[in-house]
Amino acid sequence: MRILVVEDDPKIASFVVNGLRQSGYTVDHCDEGERALALALGTAYDAAVLDLMLPKLDGLTVIRRLREAGVGTPILVLSAKASVDDRVRGLQAGGDDYLTKPFSFAELLARVQALLRRRSPTSEPTRLVVGDLELDLVRREARRGGQPVELQAREFALLAYLMRNARRVVTKTMILEQVWGYSFDPQTNVVDVLVHRLRAKVDPAKTLIHTLRGVGYVLEVRGGGRPSPEQPAHGAERP
Repeated sequence: MRILVVEDDPKIASFVVNGLRQSGYTVDHCDEGERALALALGTAYDAAVLDLMLPKLDGLTVIRRLREAGVGTPILVLSAKASVDDRVRGLQAGGDDYLTKPFSFAELLARVQALLRRRSPTSEPTRLVVGDLELDLVRREARRGGQPVELQAREFALLAYLMRNARRVVTKTMILEQVWGYSFDPQTNVVDVLVHRLRAKVDPAKTLIHTLRGVGYVLEVRGGGRPSPEQPAHGAERP
């Protein structure tokens, strides 16, 4: 799931972007309207979080131009303007939901998830399942073989990313961009350290998280057979 965040306040932007990334989403950020319009026109985003008071091009204009161009990306409007008239203008311009500042991240995340479900009921599961490993994205809980596993924020984000890409190889660079949100030297060992910590908690026998030396990592069931298509519970993402 790829989300565009358009916010010119550095503190709010960091709060939203880091929170969404730690929740397992891929996030792009920009801080002005013209760039936001170009990104949204050229990239197939699953959702956008858009401030109204932006440099160069205001948020309402961005929304109108996207809708005129036929872009149907669900948009959550962020604004300090809380009057009924302001909310109506945001929705009439083409916004799908409206959240006033200040706000809690939990509410923003719930609204984004609702927009994603509304757009495609099967596109945004609340639970990921691979073999006997389960991840509840709403409660932020992990279980292996039915037993709870305590994860730190980056460990949770990495596991969500690996599970969303189960059976696909992900490189260190991809993990750096997804979990940290910016690029490190590809030779850094921060990814190896994080994978090691995650393995120690959810996969000490190394039956799920596998290293492809010089390439990256892949999460898949090996040795015990792959789960059947019917194994994931209803509403879970099928790897």
